[in-house]
Amino acid sequence: MKVTPDRRAPRAVGISSTPEELAGLGPLLLAVEANAEDVPALLALAREINEIVPKPGSGQTARLWEILASVTAVDVAAGRILEPHLDAAAIFDQANAQARTLPFTGTWGVFAAEAPGLKLTARNAGGRTILDGSKPWCSLAAQLDHAIVTAHLDGVGRAAFAVDLHADGVSVADPDWASLGLREVPSGTVHFDSVPAIPLGDTGWYYQRPGFGWGGMGVAACWLGGAVAIARSFEEALQKAADGGREPDQLALAHLGEIDRTLEGLRAYLARTAARIDAGELSGSGSWSEALRVRGSVAAAVERIQALVSQNLGPGPLAFDRRYAKRMADLSLYIRQHHAMRDDAQLGALTFKGDHAW
Repeated sequence: MKVTPDRRAPRAVGISSTPEELAGLGPLLLAVEANAEDVPALLALAREINEIVPKPGSGQTARLWEILASVTAVDVAAGRILEPHLDAAAIFDQANAQARTLPFTGTWGVFAAEAPGLKLTARNAGGRTILDGSKPWCSLAAQLDHAIVTAHLDGVGRAAFAVDLHADGVSVADPDWASLGLREVPSGTVHFDSVPAIPLGDTGWYYQRPGFGWGGMGVAACWLGGAVAIARSFEEALQKAADGGREPDQLALAHLGEIDRTLEGLRAYLARTAARIDAGELSGSGSWSEALRVRGSVAAAVERIQALVSQNLGPGPLAFDRRYAKRMADLSLYIRQHHAMRDDAQLGALTFKGDHAW
């Protein structure tokens, strides 16, 4: 007898776990669904699950990515909210003992973006590190307690620092967020005026650690979850039409088949990559090359799946199905964290130096 899954309940996204293991994510996904668009509640949930979510490289990297993908499949913005907090916790775990003088409490973001005309600098003042300047693309800064930020040190590169966002000298500019995508996650500029901070690792450590690539792949796991959600919307729309007597035509079935093999390929790729991380095979400089491959592969798949589904379903759900329209808008903006051909150019430069297996 064929058992039809309850499509009303949020479903996990598997990478390497069994269906029985995935079922254990049910309570978390129900909580995400119940609190979608409620940023304080989702941040509280991020704090709550931090102690039980595996860290990358801990032997359960695939499980971490399943959690990120599954949360994002329920609500893309929820994945965008939870992922930076969990990434910050992982960075703390990777940092040296000196960095742990600051307890990991409250809610956290990771602000490492750069933009023309804006610069955050770090200087030593009487044995303390002081931050001055501005940092762009600081998601939810007004609602977070702390952040890991990257800042320039005079003439020696960049380093990472932990900073209290409630400290004197921190001001969050209104981002004037115009996007209809990720409306719950505005990303504006934060200004720092003589703000004390705690170093996390030495100069360059933030970018050189294997965890930098691992974190980038965690974001790709979120993108995968968004793609799965779009694919599920498509499958459900076809099934609903079939239930009403209109069977899918060959074009719709061909596109559904392409989506299926694309997602299956990505799940296998992520499972294999997670296993390599846990086996210590991606603990050196090659971790960033692999991150670029993973992110590029997932980003291209997301955009292809969005295009196929949008072409098949037409304007109707974009205009009248709020959940579908929000998911498409959220994912379209989220995926732009991938820099497309510029990231491929970076990968090509590493490939040209011989950093490849073929």
